[in-house]
Order: sequence, then C-alpha cells, then structure tokens
Amino acid sequence: MPLSQIVFLTGRTLLALLFVLAGLTKIFGPKPVLAHMAQEHVPAFVLPFVIALEIGCGAAVLTGWRVPIAAAILSAFCLATAVTFHRNFAERAERTQFAKDIALAGGLAVLATIAS
Repeated sequence: MPLSQIVFLTGRTLLALLFVLAGLTKIFGPKPVLAHMAQEHVPAFVLPFVIALEIGCGAAVLTGWRVPIAAAILSAFCLATAVTFHRNFAERAERTQFAKDIALAGGLAVLATIAS
C-alpha cells in the first residue's frame, strides 16, 4: 500500500473517531451537553439526532461507506455547531472552539470532494 494511501486512511480514521467518540460520550454523559444546549436555546429533543448523526456519519467515514455524503453532512454539522454554540468571541475558549469547528468543516469538505 502506498504511503499516500496509508496517510489518507489514517487521517480519515482520526476524523471519524472524533465524531464516533463524541457521540458515545453524549450517550454516557448527556448532562453537560444538555445544559449547554439549554443555554443556547437548543431543545433537548435534538440530542438523540445529534448522537445518531455523529455516530452514524462517523462510522460511515471510518468504514469508507458513502464517505462523500457522510463527510459533507459532518462538515455542515460542524458549521452549524460553530455558529450555534461558539459565538462568544470575548472568551478565548469559545474562539478556539469556533476556529476548530470551522477548520474541521473545511477538512471534511475536502474529504467529501476527494473520497470515493
């Protein structure tokens, strides 16, 4: 297997695991997430859909199944997360989280265009 393919698969795996693990964390410890959602006026009934999206699309990217679609969905999710939850630029941590989500969205958009 060529080095470029190894690097591609490793990067795709790392991106995917971020979302799969985030979804699992929300299952086993939802209270902080629900509190943050309430603070931003996001209804609690959205959480199961977020969990399904993170685990489902993360697993699709991880296994190579419909990667362009799954990566595009995760890219849009990251953009939505950035503008919904990380708008308080007065706080350094929020600026960092905003930048991270935007960067992830960009990387996932790239993955959506080159993956097959």
